[in-house]
Parts: sequence; structure tokens; C-alpha cells
Amino acid sequence: MNIEIMPLAAFILVATFTPGPGNITSAAMGMIYGYRRTLGFLAGIVTGYLMIMLLCAFLSSTLLVIIPSVEPVLRLAGAGYILWLAVGTARATYNFSSENKPPMRFKHGFWLQALNPKAIVFGLTLYTTFLSGITDRPIILAISTFVLATVTFFSVSLWAFGGFQVQGYLHLEHIRKGVNFVLFSLLVYCAVTLSGVI
Repeated sequence: MNIEIMPLAAFILVATFTPGPGNITSAAMGMIYGYRRTLGFLAGIVTGYLMIMLLCAFLSSTLLVIIPSVEPVLRLAGAGYILWLAVGTARATYNFSSENKPPMRFKHGFWLQALNPKAIVFGLTLYTTFLSGITDRPIILAISTFVLATVTFFSVSLWAFGGFQVQGYLHLEHIRKGVNFVLFSLLVYCAVTLSGVI
């Protein structure tokens, strides 16, 4: 089991804490309704995410056991996906919608995350590349999904709890550009490491 911890941690943190449907919606809900009224929605996001990660972990395990030669292809596809995320992150504007709607519930958060293509591609990339060394260990695979769900809970909580403050700071162009550059650089580092070019 040979796992490169630094690129793995950078990939997980950047992919989990950067804007996506769950994070942006959590921030908007936090701004409008406050953290406590958003908790049901956040629980739905985390549950949907856990389900997706479990499916991705065990599907990736099956893919790599049945067709071991697919790993280099998946590594390159994963590196391409990460570079695509990097470009999107570099262009992020962090615009938040403040429309006044009733708070979304658990089921809304669950389906938002369960049908989130970013989460699905992230899970397949993670388990077929960075964590391919644990595909033959079902208990470790399951534990890893719970760790990822916990990180996701911290992410959506942070976005919900600090929605208004995050919005205020990221509208300052120099701060937004600085944050985007750091996140872009981390993702490019992940992609290059994953691809095996270096």
C-alpha cells in the first residue's frame, strides 16, 4: 500500500472546500437562515456524499481488480479532471445568490450531493488513482469513505457558518485572485503528481 499523503491531502482538501453545488448552497442557506436552521440540509449533503463515496470506492476496486491495465488510463483521466478543476477554480467568482426561499431540508441536500457529477468524478478519481493501493481492503475502503464524509461535513459547515463573511471577503478582487491562485497551484501539483510525469 503506497499512498502519497501530501498530494492526496491537497487533492481532498481543495476538492472538498472549494466552491461546488453543496458548498455554495450551504453558504447561501447559512447567510439567509443561519447555521442551526441549515443543519438538516447539511446532514443530507453528507449522507448523499457518503453514499456516493461508498459506491465509487467499491466500483473502483472492482474495476482495478478485473482490469488492472485500466489504472494508467484512469490516472491520466484523473489528472485531466483535476486540471479541469484547476481552471474552473482559477476563474471562480464566488457569487452567492441571496434569493429568499424556504430553507431546504435533508432530502434536498441528499439529492443535491447524490446527483452531483463533481462528487462522482471526484470519488472515481480518488479511488482509482490516489487510493488504488487499498482497493483490496474493503474495511479500509469503508473507513476512508467515513473520513471523507467527515471532511465534507466540516466543509459544508464552514461554508454555511461563515457564508456572509466569506462572501464579503471574496468580493475583494485581490483576495479572490490570491485564493484562486493558491487553489489553482495546489490542483496543478496534484495533477502532475498523479499523472506520473514527475
